Amino acid sequence: MTLLDVRNLEVTYPGGAAAVRGVDLRLDAGQKLGIAGESGCGKSTLALALLRLLPAGTKVTGEILLDGEDVLTMRWGRVRAVRWAGASIVFQGAMHSLNPVHRVGDQIAEPILLHRKETAAGARRRTGELLEHVGLPAGRASAYPHELSGGQRQRVMIAMALACDPALIIADEPTTALDVMIQAQILRLIGQLVDEQDVGLMMISHDLSVLADLCDRLAVMYAGRVVEEGPARAVHEHARHPYAAALSAAFPRIGDPASRFAPRGLAGDPPDPSAVPSGCAFHPRCPVAVDGCDTLDIGLREATPGQRAACVHVPAAGNRADARSTS
Repeated sequence: MTLLDVRNLEVTYPGGAAAVRGVDLRLDAGQKLGIAGESGCGKSTLALALLRLLPAGTKVTGEILLDGEDVLTMRWGRVRAVRWAGASIVFQGAMHSLNPVHRVGDQIAEPILLHRKETAAGARRRTGELLEHVGLPAGRASAYPHELSGGQRQRVMIAMALACDPALIIADEPTTALDVMIQAQILRLIGQLVDEQDVGLMMISHDLSVLADLCDRLAVMYAGRVVEEGPARAVHEHARHPYAAALSAAFPRIGDPASRFAPRGLAGDPPDPSAVPSGCAFHPRCPVAVDGCDTLDIGLREATPGQRAACVHVPAAGNRADARSTS
């Protein structure tokens, strides 16, 4: 069953910066979808758009169907009801997301009191259960955010996201500020909780290897568009778009001495959203660009069954059929 269906989503900030340009994504119930890309590629804007958390004056068009209901056309009262209870978000940098003058237990209890209409005693009981569920003693509910470590604060954010039993969790780089060991623990925890509760997960990261280990499917974004999507492991190990391949190769791989001692990077930066190049937006940085890449606007094409890439080097369906008929 389709839980989230994003159709032709466009997000333009005041001033003309097109941060998301014609994105189509689908997430089934119980599925884990990874969104990858460098900073400035539109990942966080996409996440905020899903729950209408963008600044006033931002132009958003397209459709965001959550359980068949378009978030973009909901009345504000309905949007508030959907947040936390229908879909919740785990932001990067828990210290900036948690209120420093309120105890963490009160912050977890707030959406429970608002959306589940629990009594104060019931909310406290549920808060303790959630903290234990994410590996923290129930007694830590009385702590202030500054009294917790970075990993503990991130566990609090996950507990808060689970508070109202949402069908979808959006995790926006939830381990960015954590060390490697704690990062691994948090990622393992997220994966376990999603599997146990059979909820959908959209996980945003710049690290394809993390997403390939955690997610079922993977979408790679560049300059506000999805340039490749498919099974997570296939996209990571056999990327068909040059940008996805460069992003994958930028991280050393365990057991591969060549990548460990000489990881391949990618020169330059993603374009300014207000000045996206014509044609394929990646062509100024692309090592295999050819004549026409600066003018042709290639959409996603099937590269292998279930894997699509927006690149001129991936033959169009008609061309593949012609090649088969002459072989």
